[in-house]
Parts: sequence; C-alpha cells; structure tokens
Amino acid sequence: MAYLEAAGLTKTYTPRGAPKVHALDGLTLSVPQATVTALLGPNGAGKTTTVKVFTTLITPGSGTATIGGIDVVKHPEKIRPLIGVSGQYAAVDENLTGFENLDMVGRLYHLGRRASRARAKELIDLFDLTEAQNRPVKGFSGGMRRRIDLAGALVTRPSVLFLDEPTTGLDPRSRLGMWDIITSLVGQGTTVLLTTQYLEEADQLADSISVIDGGKVIAEGTSDELKASIGGQRVELSLVNASDSREAAEVLRAHGTSEPTVDGGGRELTVNAADAPLALQRILARLGELGIPLFDAGMRRPTLDDVFLRLTGHSASNEKEEGATGEDKPKRQRAGRHSGAEIEEEKS
Repeated sequence: MAYLEAAGLTKTYTPRGAPKVHALDGLTLSVPQATVTALLGPNGAGKTTTVKVFTTLITPGSGTATIGGIDVVKHPEKIRPLIGVSGQYAAVDENLTGFENLDMVGRLYHLGRRASRARAKELIDLFDLTEAQNRPVKGFSGGMRRRIDLAGALVTRPSVLFLDEPTTGLDPRSRLGMWDIITSLVGQGTTVLLTTQYLEEADQLADSISVIDGGKVIAEGTSDELKASIGGQRVELSLVNASDSREAAEVLRAHGTSEPTVDGGGRELTVNAADAPLALQRILARLGELGIPLFDAGMRRPTLDDVFLRLTGHSASNEKEEGATGEDKPKRQRAGRHSGAEIEEEKS
C-alpha cells in the first residue's frame, strides 16, 4: 500500500528576465511504506521540487500530495511531525558542536533535556562521530557535516525520511556506512524517498526507481525492470584504429538486435544482442577474417546509466540537482530544517 502519493503535481517558476520554468508538469508518484524509492533525473528534472512539495516547503500549483493519507497542503502541521529531511546543503549551526546541534534539534521538538541528550549521544555513536562530538561544526569536513545533518533528521525517529543527495561529498567508506544506516532504518519501518546523482546508490538501496524528466515521471520500476526495458545484454568492442569503425559497425549490425552505437572517437562500439555469448563469438570471428585489431571485447548487462541515457538523453555523470531556477541555494534549504520546525514557504 502506498504511503506517499502524488497525483498531477505542477509547479511553475517565473525567474526575472527569463521564460517560465515548469519544474513539475503533472508528476504522479507512489511510494510503498517501509521501502526506498529513488528519484533519478537530469538537471532541473523536478526531483528537489518534488521533495519540497512533500515536505511542505512549497505549495504546488495544482495536483495533490499525501503522506499516510494526509494532504500535505491542507494539513502541513500534521505532516511535519511525521517527516525527517536531509537536504543538499547541511543545515547545521557552525558555532555549535556536533553534540550541541543534535541536542538543540531535540529541544526544538520538546523532547526534554534528558531525552534530547540521550538521543544526541545515540546518534553520535550511530554515525561514528564520537571523536568529533565536542568540536564546533565549523571545523568539520564536508562528509562529517553530511552525517550530522542526517543525524539531525533522525532525532524524532520519523516515519518518512526525505534524502536529497545524502552522500554527496562522502568518501567511499562513509558512503557505504550511510547505506547501511538507511537500510537499517527501512528494516525498522521507515519509508525513504531518495534523490541521488550516484546511480550505484540507487541500484543498491532502492526497492523502486522513478525516472523524472521535464517535471514528470517517464519510467518507473525496479532496477532490473528498468535495465530490461532497454534491452538485454550488450556486446562491446574497443578498436585499435578508429578508421575501422564503419566496417566494425557493419559486423555488429549483422549480429546484434539494435543499431550499433559508436563513441570514443570511433573506437568504442556497442550493440544489443539476444544471445550475447554467441553474438560475441561470431563477431570476433568475422573481425578476425577482416583483419580488424581490437584492444578489448566483451559483453555486459545494461546499467542504470544506460537506462538514464536512453530515457533522458543525458548521462547521469556529474549531474547536480536543479540549479536552473536557483531554488536550491543554501539559504532556501535551511528554511526546511528537520521535521517539525517552522518552514518558510517559497513563493511561486
């Protein structure tokens, strides 16, 4: 059963001196309880705007969004106690220590002195920040700030957690640790809506993935379903000489099930194949007959990056979220402090 639902969401911005930007254009989304749903999409696709609607930061132009059956526009005061938010920019007080930041969040929720301090200590241990807990946050690394920010979003044990690129800036070890924490939270019943620029992250964490482009969902399913939707296995070649690309492409076309793609200045060729092992064997034999030398040859399944590229026309590499309208500057994100705080509504 869906715990988060959006139907026909629209949101339009009118930047000064620029055309209107349709951040959301009839977006529809369904997120089951105690699962992770990842939102993928190119710059300005509408991922962060979707999160802002659900977290009551902004009001949609039309459409509905509900959490646990509660309308986020009609009853924002009932939504805020249910949610935790970790945005693209760490919403922390740099002059306080890590422990003091978490204790402060607990006090804002009226947990009481003893409960606030106990929860802060619990989260400090969970996020491996014991050695840094008494240092001012202004001296923290970017990765440590991300961990404190996410810890702050968990102070009240929210039933829904919104993570907007939660592991940006983390080293590989810290990223894996964050994945373990998120997985553990979902196992305890937390529902997670995640935006990420790391497709491996979506592949590892998400029970379902929704690909957004132009303010609407253009594809959804599990990682395996999305990969299968663009074709089966691939045969890949790396040529020694780019001048052989046309002849090699003809060979791939004869044994593949799609039009070959040619990249890398004519040296990298790829084609879909129904039976990749047999196709690779025949392709190599034919290339040998033609005397075309190779650096490498092999086969692989499609990746989420292939899905992303096929569906949106953009590679997901180095994507950053919605900068076109300027709506994700740090000052905006700080207005959406963790669940239950007073939240400033952005004007259209």
